[in-house]
Amino acid sequence: MSRLDSFIRRLEAQRACIDAAVDLVGALPGPVFELGLGNGRTYDHLRTRCPGREIFVFERKVAAHRDCIPDADHLFEGPLEATLEGAVERFHGRVALIHADLGSGRPDHDARLSAFVARQLPLLLASGGVVASDQDVVWPQAEIIALPEGVRPGRYYLFRKE
Repeated sequence: MSRLDSFIRRLEAQRACIDAAVDLVGALPGPVFELGLGNGRTYDHLRTRCPGREIFVFERKVAAHRDCIPDADHLFEGPLEATLEGAVERFHGRVALIHADLGSGRPDHDARLSAFVARQLPLLLASGGVVASDQDVVWPQAEIIALPEGVRPGRYYLFRKE
């Protein structure tokens, strides 16, 4: 498979998992967290799929398309280890959906960041809250959710707080 084909499949898996997560939290109140803004494509998709929900974005350094940058009240800029940990007190147990697109392609870095994020998820999520992630961020009481049809295991992950 070419790198282009692999990239396309990753984006298709990402969209399918985000859409599944949005559907799973449909009636659950609470904000959405986007961990990693990148160029803003998934943030824009979440805005479209979650009208009426507040979406808070966490990004080390914003470099997104101008139309895909949240206002200052919804943007946490800086290292995720500082900004996400700081958000726990404000949002403790209230977040309905977290999308985490954190992979860097550096296995050691990704493993450390994923372990950190996995420790924060149960503190942030509401009961029944869902995580869609490009990394395996499972925590002890997480329910692993079956992936949408066509998404290969290991390409994306879905979890729910029991």
